[in-house]
Amino acid sequence: MALEKAQKVFVNLNNKDKKPVLGSDTIVLINQQIMGKPNDTEHAKQILNQLSNSQHEVITAVAVVNENDSKIAINISRVKFKNLTIDDIESYIQTGEPFDKAGGYAIQGRAAVFIEYIEGSYSGIMGLPLFETANLLQSFNLK
Repeated sequence: MALEKAQKVFVNLNNKDKKPVLGSDTIVLINQQIMGKPNDTEHAKQILNQLSNSQHEVITAVAVVNENDSKIAINISRVKFKNLTIDDIESYIQTGEPFDKAGGYAIQGRAAVFIEYIEGSYSGIMGLPLFETANLLQSFNLK
């Protein structure tokens, strides 16, 4: 998806200088199942219940595209949630924060208090892994 996003923008952009375009996409994976963005309140509850007291992976892909080349980098991080109570889940859903986030939460938002530990990249969990992004940009001679 990250590559498709970047390619689509590059093609559709009125880009006289043919500047490179960056795209990214993030998924949350638990028990080999992709947790997308919640469709509604019940779906958000279901996702957060699955994340409760368990570890999951956050996989973020970053792509850079120009007229001659495209490159992709992948970041995989692990996140462990505490045991969430029904009140934790319902209060969090009432904030509206889960509804536009892969896996139904934002590490940089109110869900930060649910996280016991992470292994990997905080910025990757947020949705743009800075280390991988910087390396991709350097490979295109961009800084």
